[in-house]
Amino acid sequence: MKTIYVDNAATTAMSDRAIAAMTPYLKEIYGNPSSLHTAGQVAKEALENARADVALCLNADPREIYFTSGGSESDNQCIRSAALNGLKKGKKHIITTAFEHHAVLHTLKKLEKEGFEVTYLDVHADGLVTAKQVEEAIRPDTALVTVMYANNEVGTIQPVREIGEVCKKAGVVFHTDAVQAVGHIPVDVKADNIDMLSLSAHKFHGAKGVGAVYCRKGIPLNTFVEGGAQERGRRAGTENLAGIAAMAAALKEACENMSANSEKMLALRDRIIDGLLKIPHSKLNGDKVKRLPSNVNMCFEGIEGEGLLLHLDDRGICASSGSACTSGSLDPSHVLLALGLPHEVAHGSLRISLSEYNTDEDADAILKAVPEVVEYLRGISPVWEELEKGERKHLI
Repeated sequence: MKTIYVDNAATTAMSDRAIAAMTPYLKEIYGNPSSLHTAGQVAKEALENARADVALCLNADPREIYFTSGGSESDNQCIRSAALNGLKKGKKHIITTAFEHHAVLHTLKKLEKEGFEVTYLDVHADGLVTAKQVEEAIRPDTALVTVMYANNEVGTIQPVREIGEVCKKAGVVFHTDAVQAVGHIPVDVKADNIDMLSLSAHKFHGAKGVGAVYCRKGIPLNTFVEGGAQERGRRAGTENLAGIAAMAAALKEACENMSANSEKMLALRDRIIDGLLKIPHSKLNGDKVKRLPSNVNMCFEGIEGEGLLLHLDDRGICASSGSACTSGSLDPSHVLLALGLPHEVAHGSLRISLSEYNTDEDADAILKAVPEVVEYLRGISPVWEELEKGERKHLI
């Protein structure tokens, strides 16, 4: 049985180009970039070439790029740096949204315990926040606004450029968690008015355990990993050169092919959405247009998402019900609850996240399997029986 992988928001397969870029740094060019001998300096040159490639894809200066272990570390470093910079000026207020990734939310919860005040902006039913909401929330003591570029569960793309402009006018640092956006949609840190940005390689066919921070010149980036002077003193530890080389190659490849990949995924995405919406009492979560080309997020009333995933897995379809970081939780997605969905509906969610490797045949299999599994699960559900008998009111 063929495996159909549609959980690319959780992680992606490494591309051949990324693997080819990585391999020399595992066997031949294995020197430490901090060493002064020739082997070390060859490695150092490769490191800086990768930094330049990542910077070019973001329209940044290479000196504004710092390598990390991934998106979570990048989020932590950016947010805590901006918070501590603000604290030095007596600013202890931060603005975010209610449906950020937990790498952001958990960092902010910790900062709240340290005396910071956080405003969590409500998310509209379409999965979007507005620049006006941000503008109205900014105060004289606001140190940071952090709003994700694209949501990891429902795929909605936020008005980052407009939010950044609001922050720029107010003199407030603007950070965006762009882990789901970079490599999939155009990201230009200058045009988008972004001060700090987080990204992760394994979301665009790079290696796991590698990421980067973009930090605009003039904004101090605090060190949270102590030990050495790597990354211009901002992040200690010998650089993962093989992973970094693979990340740069994968990002360059993704940006070169972005238009063609987006066109292909958009066609598959909209076909799957239109097909799944034919299932009675189903709902698309988030705006249909202002969303990533790869994202389908649906709710089906009267079923549990976990059951749906397990039955799809039996048919060789690998999908998810939300963020991979919370897949072990029995609680409904905080993202779907932030959109205003009732608990009973949010429990029955399905996230399909495509890549350019998916095919029309994959879409055919999904459009056959999902309705059949939903029908089966509803057939054995006492809740669905009560809904159909009118003993409960349908919420979709």
